[in-house]
Amino acid sequence: MKKIGIFPGSFDPFTIGHESIVRRALPLFDELIISIGYNSAKKGFFPLEKRVKWIKQVFADEPKISVDTYEGLTVDYCKSKNAKYILRGLRTAADFEYERAIAQMNRMLSHGIETVFLLTFPEHSPISSTIVREILRHGGDVSQFVSSAIDLNE
Repeated sequence: MKKIGIFPGSFDPFTIGHESIVRRALPLFDELIISIGYNSAKKGFFPLEKRVKWIKQVFADEPKISVDTYEGLTVDYCKSKNAKYILRGLRTAADFEYERAIAQMNRMLSHGIETVFLLTFPEHSPISSTIVREILRHGGDVSQFVSSAIDLNE
């Protein structure tokens, strides 16, 4: 049976921290689906279509990676993709506490799905999509925080 992992998030925008987690996780899975969660009640900073396009550009050379979107519970989405693993990156102790609670709830909802945590590299710890968006809102240069394959101005 194929080891399929899901890397869920809003990725608004997809940062070099996200990219690092994905590239380091590749040896763990036969297939990794980067899944952008869609919440109709929230308006993203960048359109969903652009986020999908940018992530596909970042991993254009990697056949084990696909990019998708979904609505609803992540565990339900995992079941629809026959995925047994959820990949999450941890930057801080606060991230760990938050992600641990979600992982435990997901486990209660679906016993066959495990969450795999990878720690970010120390140099990526301060980088978050929220902070990158705030820099962008104020006209700052975020090129050092996103992959060179992503052109946020397109």
